[in-house]
Amino acid sequence: MRHRAALPQLSGDVLLTDGGMETTLVFLDGFELPCFASFPLLETEEGRAALERYYEPYLEVARRHGTGFVIEAATWRANPAWGEQLGYSLDRLADANRRAVDFVAAIAEREEEPGRPFVINVPFGPEGDAYDPAGRMSASEAEQYHSWQADVIAGTQTDVITGLTITYVEEAIGIVRAAAAAGMPVAMSFTVETDGRLPTGQPLAEAIEQVDAETAGAAAYFMVNCAHPTHFVAVLDEEGPWDRVRGIRANASTKSHAELDESDELDDGDPGDLAQQYLAIGERLPHLTVLGGCCGTDHRHVGSVADAWLVR
Repeated sequence: MRHRAALPQLSGDVLLTDGGMETTLVFLDGFELPCFASFPLLETEEGRAALERYYEPYLEVARRHGTGFVIEAATWRANPAWGEQLGYSLDRLADANRRAVDFVAAIAEREEEPGRPFVINVPFGPEGDAYDPAGRMSASEAEQYHSWQADVIAGTQTDVITGLTITYVEEAIGIVRAAAAAGMPVAMSFTVETDGRLPTGQPLAEAIEQVDAETAGAAAYFMVNCAHPTHFVAVLDEEGPWDRVRGIRANASTKSHAELDESDELDDGDPGDLAQQYLAIGERLPHLTVLGGCCGTDHRHVGSVADAWLVR
């Protein structure tokens, strides 16, 4: 079983990652993804080929720059609530999680070489909506809920679990506790709104501090995702635990989540401008080591960010 003794992104190595998997598959590749779930694609030859095509241009960017890569399994929706909506029993869902990890582990084994580590990451998505925390679990309820997936993943080749597009602090605490109890390294990535706050209205700095306080600092690091840099860069000028933030996965669009929800077309923004926005964030977050994208981004955006960042 492959498990890293330490995560290379914690030692200062810059690692790239991918962009908006689901938005790319739906809007650019023409797939229908019920519940916006990509993991069922791994059950068909056509779906597996589509995911190979999806990863390849990102891998080429990493090869060109000689960097490592955080390769994300297609597990964002592979938790019990969403699995049930998709008609999956828990046994079948467990198999889907393992299949997703095996798929990216094969790519990592093929691509990794000295000086270019490939980190296998399993995204844990929220139990509910990734934009609107209408229903909220307590931290204890969230720990119990996410423990099922954490226990499944602990038996795979996964290097790190990341809570991705998490909208409220209690679920974040629950994911960190569940991963830690399963013996897995864990990172936490928050969704923020156009004011740089979580959808609940909680300031980002306060959310990070609360997660650390209620988990004894168990998270390896934090990230920000699913927002354009202009939505949160000003927040980073305020006092906060910004040394804990090591990753950014920004949206291509400057639109709010409400506007994106209403949109039938993909807003892919301006890859060059997004790269400059990342540089502005980097001036405020000197510990950033994981660079990728979220909704509306693809390999063009990650390539532009890498071109700008790695020649600074």
